[in-house]
Amino acid sequence: MFHIVLVSPEIPPNTGNVIRLSANTGCTLHLIKPLGFSLDDSHLRRAGLDYREYATLKTYENWDDFIEKEHPDPRNLYMFSSHATRSLPEVTFAAGSWLVFGRESAGLPLELQENHCLKENRIRIPMMPNNRSLNLSNSVAVAVFEAWRQHGYAGSV
Repeated sequence: MFHIVLVSPEIPPNTGNVIRLSANTGCTLHLIKPLGFSLDDSHLRRAGLDYREYATLKTYENWDDFIEKEHPDPRNLYMFSSHATRSLPEVTFAAGSWLVFGRESAGLPLELQENHCLKENRIRIPMMPNNRSLNLSNSVAVAVFEAWRQHGYAGSV
């Protein structure tokens, strides 16, 4: 299946929703610290921690720790940014692709995008003009379901 990577998420309900999403889509969720909350946070629990037992969840101290432990193939590492020029419908995802999202207040640092992601793998989700961005958990859901759709919703019932 696919990998969801959240870099320094800040809002517990968003991460809780992504835990629930990962449990229901078979994705592995990777959380890169610092986190804006404790994984024991009551807000997180209400928003999706009850699904944690059904989700594969891994945490890392920082980006370097993530890279060292997971070794994602740069050809299958996709970073989502409202500033990217390539649109989601233009992308064909391989099984096992890594979908990387930044924190709610600032997105992914430009340095991270430039140093760790192929330019053609920096993706934006289409939306109406003059709007800033979608909610993090909504963005993750849109991207995951597009990638999964491309693979015929493999493993679903």
